[in-house]
Amino acid sequence: MPAAWKKAAMNKESPFPSSWQRAMLPMLLLAELSTGQAHGYALSKSLQERGFGPVKGATLYPALAKLEASGFVATRWEEGQGGPGRKVYELSASGSAELKSQRAHFDIFAQLVKTTGS
Repeated sequence: MPAAWKKAAMNKESPFPSSWQRAMLPMLLLAELSTGQAHGYALSKSLQERGFGPVKGATLYPALAKLEASGFVATRWEEGQGGPGRKVYELSASGSAELKSQRAHFDIFAQLVKTTGS
């Protein structure tokens, strides 16, 4: 990995440059939601446990809002149990189709990266 990426674009806990994280986050959120509904913190925690690195709320919630505005994610409000309520996110039918499309395009892109220059 180029030293400039390490210095300017990577945080200490993430194996990826921040620009890669921002680019991949929407597809990964759709993929996480394909296993069932979740609230934002649970999505962030799950991605971090899978090795994606920490996702700050200032990055996570705008990405979820864009997915909701696009119709890929449906939301509902869940009352809190002795604390504040929270928004619960669920993959919509169009979100499922979008995830399928993005995964297919990503497979093509990954193959291009693997074979270019070989």
